[in-house]
Amino acid sequence: MKQDVVDARISPAGHLAVLSKTEVNKLLDTSQGGLYRLLHNCSLAVLNCGNYMDDGKELLERYKSFEIRVLQEERGIKLEVKGAPATAFVDGHMIKGIKEHLFAVLRDIIYVSDEINDNPKFDLQSSEGVTNSVFHILRNANILKAGKLPQLVVCWGGHSISREEYDYSKVVGYQMGLRGLDICTGCGPGAMKGPMKGATIGHAKQRIGTGHYIGITEPGIIAAEAPNPIVNDLVIMPDIEKRLEAFVRAGHGIVVFPGGVGTAEEILYLLGILLHPDNKDISFPLIFTGPAGSEEYFKQINRFIGETLGLAAQQRYKIIIDDPARVARDMKEGMQRVREFRQQREDAYYFNWGLKISPDFQQPFNPTHENMAALKLHKDQESHLLAANLRRVFSGIVSGNVKDDGIRAIEQHGHFEIKGDAEIMGPVDELLSAFVKQQRMKLPGKTYKPCYRIVK
Repeated sequence: MKQDVVDARISPAGHLAVLSKTEVNKLLDTSQGGLYRLLHNCSLAVLNCGNYMDDGKELLERYKSFEIRVLQEERGIKLEVKGAPATAFVDGHMIKGIKEHLFAVLRDIIYVSDEINDNPKFDLQSSEGVTNSVFHILRNANILKAGKLPQLVVCWGGHSISREEYDYSKVVGYQMGLRGLDICTGCGPGAMKGPMKGATIGHAKQRIGTGHYIGITEPGIIAAEAPNPIVNDLVIMPDIEKRLEAFVRAGHGIVVFPGGVGTAEEILYLLGILLHPDNKDISFPLIFTGPAGSEEYFKQINRFIGETLGLAAQQRYKIIIDDPARVARDMKEGMQRVREFRQQREDAYYFNWGLKISPDFQQPFNPTHENMAALKLHKDQESHLLAANLRRVFSGIVSGNVKDDGIRAIEQHGHFEIKGDAEIMGPVDELLSAFVKQQRMKLPGKTYKPCYRIVK
């Protein structure tokens, strides 16, 4: 099917109007070490905003003719796009929000390449070095606001959710917006869009003109979860681990809506961190919530956590069903506790330096067939380390479901084999089977073909 496409030239704003020849050459370099493929794929994902798709491979194949070039002219640079999705334009002009997102991609790719990678100031093999890099990327993107009280709520949840779940996430966002809370999500559709949409109305009613709607993504997932148009600050982290760390360092509390394997990965990441002995006193409000009818979903999530990580993990969150106002009130009260805790520790409001994150949660996991089969899935280890390995299981399945590289690896080598003790693999199998049955693996209307096989 022929796609409606547009060719255009776009001028940047701010300091990106000037790039060095070295930076431009890197962006145009199509070799393995160059940045062109990264720029091409992330830019296409941003331009695809609003289109109904959750498959990185499908996106690249649908717009095979898409090209992006950086042009150096007398007055600075311009971006030239060819074969771009027509939905990104109105009457021949690129939609302003999408243009901002496009240059956010350019900004973050250049910054990570120039300032983070191969920079001796950032030891990315050490925990401190990774955290330092996350801080600098967020600061460069102007995400961190000094002097602002704790009010940033991170919302996690699925891109493939029911209409009732989506509408509920909007009402929760509305109630939080009425209470002056800002929203941060993975920036895609579904439970990532709903809270932002609701918060815009809550902010408007309270005449809050400075509402902050932050989207945090990474190159592997952005094609499957293109930034929604409400995001007014987009940041592209280098990988999923730094994306997750950015959520918990910048956010002051987290609300989790129903979702699939990506949401399970996020839950396991946060619980694994909170289970670390150094974090036992950390104030970090965490609420699981959904509409009437989602009770069974959260019972299953709660049961899975209890059977794998134990009671200590279950005590780190509360579950609230069908009560958006209570979710917002509890989160607002949680913000006050965070404020008092940070004051006592003399820790910054804008970045959670006090949170201990071990290297198991920071070092990038490459979900190859070999690495997936070698994961240590047994209870003969500390609970936060088991959480780290369970997180990798779900991260690998996300890759096989929606990421271009992961989908191609499955096509070439077959299913991921996930092995472990029966007392761990039983709950994992049960949870994954429920996600498939509830159509939480792919967007509605798409037939899901599992990318994994459980070996007990």
